[in-house]
Amino acid sequence: MFVKALKGKIHRATVTGVKIDYPGSVAVDPALMEAAGIAPYEEVLLANVTNGERVETYVIPGEKGSGDLIVLGAAGRLFSVNDIVIIMNFAYYTPEEIKSIKPKVVVADKNNKIKDSL
Repeated sequence: MFVKALKGKIHRATVTGVKIDYPGSVAVDPALMEAAGIAPYEEVLLANVTNGERVETYVIPGEKGSGDLIVLGAAGRLFSVNDIVIIMNFAYYTPEEIKSIKPKVVVADKNNKIKDSL
């Protein structure tokens, strides 16, 4: 049996762009992705703190150092520029592994730079 648990999280990042006419995903500054342990094309849950919407998608790297967080495709209808979001990434663990995991949690500042790591 496996247990699904949080692996990485980018907390309180700011949406910098929305592009509806795109195949779908969320583009994130690779510095944030790396700090949270989120790999390109991994599934993420994108929670909009501003309006309560949630959507599952996958993450792609944006431009490194840009602070970009661009919601792409249909999910863009649920998000607006300057919305505050949480990006959560999960993994499956054995019951033994789950006892010792520590998710990588990154808190973003208003420019999507790393403010803190928990």
